[in-house]
Amino acid sequence: MTCVLGLDVGTTSTTGVLIRLPGAVLGLASRPVALRSERPGWAEEDPEQWWVNVCAIVRQLLNDTGVAAAEVAALGVSGMLPAVVLLDGDGRLLRPSIQQSDARCGAEVLELKSEIDESAFLLKAGNGINQQLATPKLRWLERREPDVFKRIATVFGSYDYVNWKLTGERAVEQNWALEAGFVDLATHALDDWLIALSHAPRAAVPRKTRSHEILGALSPKAAVETGLAPGTPVVGGAADMIASALGAGLVADGDVLLKFGGAVDILLATDRAKPDPRLYLDYHLIPGLFVPNGCMATGGSALNWFASRFAGGEARAAEKAGLSIHQWLDRLAEARRPGSEGVVVTPYFLGEKTPIHDPNARATFDGLALSHDIGHMWRALLEAYAYAIAHHVEVMNDIGYRTERFIASDGGSASRVWMQIVADVLQRPVQRLSGHPGSCVGAAWTAAVGAGLTGDWAGVSDLVQPADRIDPRPGLANICRDGYRRYREIYRRLAGTREPNPT
Repeated sequence: MTCVLGLDVGTTSTTGVLIRLPGAVLGLASRPVALRSERPGWAEEDPEQWWVNVCAIVRQLLNDTGVAAAEVAALGVSGMLPAVVLLDGDGRLLRPSIQQSDARCGAEVLELKSEIDESAFLLKAGNGINQQLATPKLRWLERREPDVFKRIATVFGSYDYVNWKLTGERAVEQNWALEAGFVDLATHALDDWLIALSHAPRAAVPRKTRSHEILGALSPKAAVETGLAPGTPVVGGAADMIASALGAGLVADGDVLLKFGGAVDILLATDRAKPDPRLYLDYHLIPGLFVPNGCMATGGSALNWFASRFAGGEARAAEKAGLSIHQWLDRLAEARRPGSEGVVVTPYFLGEKTPIHDPNARATFDGLALSHDIGHMWRALLEAYAYAIAHHVEVMNDIGYRTERFIASDGGSASRVWMQIVADVLQRPVQRLSGHPGSCVGAAWTAAVGAGLTGDWAGVSDLVQPADRIDPRPGLANICRDGYRRYREIYRRLAGTREPNPT
């Protein structure tokens, strides 16, 4: 029995899947991750927690399925990007990771824009100058944590760190390097000038790998810690949203994936790369394709925050109904009228990434009155992320991309209430998936391709089945259009009125 293992280092959890080829999911396991936000706009995690989770998850999967370590023929890791992880010369972590949603470096973004031609940078690097890049984060460290900065020997991402723990090999996967702002889109190679803009040593950025390239073999030390066999091939890995998109069947021009995880992502499949400062640009896992995409700074993370901070009084009612607190809040939201009776949220809890790229943006609840309750506020939150998706679709269409088929995946898509709201706002059908394990299944399939166990990229679709299609309600089009207009107008009124985030 030939098996492959996929791991995903997510913002809110680490997840693993064990697959028996050609297409059977044997087991799925997950462990939570703590996201720290000690100051406004900050987002950090402990990379060592990712590794502890990986070791526990792999052992659990082997134990639960009865699969022997020798039967695991390859391993792939995906993760959020571009988180910045730093090692010193002895391989010690220098500090917590700075997450992709971190908004501390607004001043450094402006500084970079003042130094170079932004349009030329966009054409060369494929992405605009914004807080997502590694460069402003590294410059922030140079200014605010100089003792850390001067000891940097390695700069890489979340799944690059796990790959290093697995194999001892230091490398950056192609999409981390591209979104970090270190790749020349014309040559697809690491670029010395782009790296120099970060002020980090050139040698600190290790070699670049393709996603399905064999990076190395599982080290004896990692074999002991994970329970896998030493020498197991490990591939370069994959950006979490790209791995998830592959598993969801995002393979045709105009396919759009809505990914509802700790953040909300929107990804489009195309064979054309059109760099635009409002969106990110990534490589598809399938060679020759591209994935222009957007990522909101929050999503499920903000819903979790709201439920834990403000819904404590609903916990007993939810328990009596046999529902989770999120399911209970969904029930309350479903009973409220579309438009939340005038409550509109801008969900910029960590600033916002695409398409506005404003680290100083902040969340607002507009239109609250004494007649509103927690059901209105929860519904307004769900509507806010639907409006944000609509904003991205508007931008994609403006660039010239087609948006034809909408697919929803990951944890938030389990909420039928939320997905109905999304369909109503977009006025387009939304296809949900049945049992999509998320990014880890794409990571596993990438390992299978890289190890030569299959040559069929599209074969991963056999592991994920379609569920129901949620159709829009045409009678709500005007209400949703008005809510979207107010959502956009609130940000326009407030933009530029806030002080930069304190650091």
